[in-house]
Amino acid sequence: MGITKVFGNPGSTELPMFRDFPEDFDYVLALQESIAVGMADGYAQATRNAALVNLHSAAGVGHALGNIFTAFKNQTPMIVTAGQQARSILLYEPFLFADQPTDFPKPYVKWAIEPARAEDVPAAIARAYYIAMQPPRGPVFVSIPIDDWDRACEPLAPRRVSQTFEGDRILLDEAAKALGQAHSPAIVVGAGVARDDGWDEIIAVAERFGAAVWVSPMSARNSFPEDHPLFAGFLNASREAIVQSLSGADVILIAGGAMSTYHVEGFGPHAPPNAKVFQLVDNPTAAACAPVGVAVLTGLKQGLAALLAGPAPASRPRPPTRAPAPRLSGEVLDDRYLLQQIASLRPKGSIIVEEAPSSRGAMHDYLPILDRDGFYTCASGGLGHGLPAAIGVALGRPGEKVIAVLGDGSSMYAIQGLWTAAQLNLPISFVIIKNGRYEALAQFARLFGMQRTVGTALPQIDFQAVARGLGLPAAGAASSETLDAALTNAFNAAGPTLLEVVVD
Repeated sequence: MGITKVFGNPGSTELPMFRDFPEDFDYVLALQESIAVGMADGYAQATRNAALVNLHSAAGVGHALGNIFTAFKNQTPMIVTAGQQARSILLYEPFLFADQPTDFPKPYVKWAIEPARAEDVPAAIARAYYIAMQPPRGPVFVSIPIDDWDRACEPLAPRRVSQTFEGDRILLDEAAKALGQAHSPAIVVGAGVARDDGWDEIIAVAERFGAAVWVSPMSARNSFPEDHPLFAGFLNASREAIVQSLSGADVILIAGGAMSTYHVEGFGPHAPPNAKVFQLVDNPTAAACAPVGVAVLTGLKQGLAALLAGPAPASRPRPPTRAPAPRLSGEVLDDRYLLQQIASLRPKGSIIVEEAPSSRGAMHDYLPILDRDGFYTCASGGLGHGLPAAIGVALGRPGEKVIAVLGDGSSMYAIQGLWTAAQLNLPISFVIIKNGRYEALAQFARLFGMQRTVGTALPQIDFQAVARGLGLPAAGAASSETLDAALTNAFNAAGPTLLEVVVD
């Protein structure tokens, strides 16, 4: 299947798996199970192939569930295996066994099995791979009793199973015709375009129809160059704000995501009045729960290519170009200035992996993502994914510079991952935005009229000391005068580094 790495943190019920472990496989060790899943998520996204994860029985699966949930929301193909106690003693509820193992990770795996016989384990793993890779892609789960590894089985030949599909041509033609006749078309792009490698196709569609291109709320990938003249900006996760941003559009194409991902309660219409809405998506659930419009189930690369067929559209005025954010002087070292300087100093072609929720808006304005597959974050809203995902992306794209932009609160959910980055000597610059609190919660509390939040302060964390203790070189910057040199040193390093930036 092209899989030669196992991500995990082993326990006693997995040890027989390592007997005669193949020389051409690598075991990527994490110091906690959720970090193993986060690394596998980043690696699978970077390689566009399923990743293999090895977890320990019920306790290990429990530790990992947060990032399994994120992998499910990211639509990341992943085979999660977990140890189980020996079949002969399961009746007696032995130490470290998993009770109802296939139910435990649900509903955030596409399929789960503990094979009835040891001889069925290879076929179960093969089926898990095929299911993980079928759209919508996602994690699957196989529980393997400890004594199964030493049972002889018949060899199993891999099969070719389709991993994509083309949508209803009648509906795709209808969408193309509507876009061709539109006076003011708009496109909303989601992560599915990037997952299906539809970068070239979405640019061609936007240029063919002269459509303004927006990014769907909470999109976890970059699907359109943010310096393109047709790029319009980012939709907020609010019903009223989405309708306001898209006001004036008479045809809206949603590609690879949802226009209606809301984070706060809203009222009124879900789309501008009289606008025709077409959604291209590979996820039946997303198609079914969309509140308005025509949904077309399709692979995004194929579906977008189908929109390029047919007669050329009538000429129309192009939408106005999005004005760039004003250049900051650095009088105040805040997250906006930090992100502006990262954008200015980053190596060409470097990859941004982000988990800094309170700085996402600033990143939209000051750290534009310009290159295909140049950005990864988590679609679930859970924390603890970004740091290990950066490691997985670096493993999946060897030789490329990865810049992990992390909040101080977010990074502490998976800080042990720094050890793995150090052991593998990966070219990752970890940049910690240190504001001393869970700033995203303070911002969100204001929506409820709260001026004070409890349990959100994070004093006295020395990230440089933590990084050095886990094997990474570390530095700090607390002023605009020292920031550029610190960023340049981090970006020029061949191995992993951590930079702690104290922001106002």
